[in-house]
Amino acid sequence: MPWIPRGLRDGIVTSRYPQIQENYGSDFRATLSVKGDHYDQAMAESVVEACPTQAVSNEGGNLRLDRGRCILCGRCEELCPEVFKFSSDFETATIQRSQLVVPELEETTEALAQTRNELALRVRALGRSVHIRHIDMGSDGADEWEIAALSNPIYDVQRLGIYFTASPRHADLLLISGVGTIGMVPSLQKTLDSMASPKVVVASGVDAISGGLIGRGYSSNGGISQIVNVDVFIPGSPPTPFGLLYGILLATARIPADHRRRSEGTNGLARARYRPITPVTPNKYSSPSKEEP
Repeated sequence: MPWIPRGLRDGIVTSRYPQIQENYGSDFRATLSVKGDHYDQAMAESVVEACPTQAVSNEGGNLRLDRGRCILCGRCEELCPEVFKFSSDFETATIQRSQLVVPELEETTEALAQTRNELALRVRALGRSVHIRHIDMGSDGADEWEIAALSNPIYDVQRLGIYFTASPRHADLLLISGVGTIGMVPSLQKTLDSMASPKVVVASGVDAISGGLIGRGYSSNGGISQIVNVDVFIPGSPPTPFGLLYGILLATARIPADHRRRSEGTNGLARARYRPITPVTPNKYSSPSKEEP
């Protein structure tokens, strides 16, 4: 049994995120940011036309990137590398759809703070034990691979009191992937009706946020926002497991969104300052329980 000595040799491989910052390496393409404002307008127009999902727009001579539409194909970086740059930052989930547009549009501070407070109050009763029901509304399968990875030994979301459940009656959070196919709308409504309050809805991936390459059509709603109110948007095509975990923690108020700092040179790309998360269990071999204080 070669896995026994290999396991002893490798030791503990489970991530300690979010207590300790993790990353996928500097060359990993997790998101795109707009890093400059000096560019040729003809080049800007060519980038807008080349984007397959209309994620890039030219507003009054200013290029903007909608991460809620971006499938990370890299065409914009190839055509205009002085403006667009890939980043390994996976912490791009937001609680407002407009926050996915970079450089960030001016937002009303009071309205954003109110949204955060309302979400925090709603999920306070969930405590440190959260059950997730995942529903696929027309995904290509890529999102499901990343979601499934959350339960492997590397990410091990159960260490944070996060569990996946097959029953919506046991679920606190609804994680939705896919373009929002019309045929799945009745099933989605039944799932929502079966969930107890408070409940949180999270859109996983560009397909769920905007419809991705499919967009809106005869069988697609162009994302789930047209069907249900979404609390947290996790961009990516597909989003990484760390990106998904960040979005889930954000949705359950485990990472306060108001404690954010600007990273140098990211031009609209924000990162979080983490508060320490108390381990759910005193030892890593026991299972989390709702009865624990």
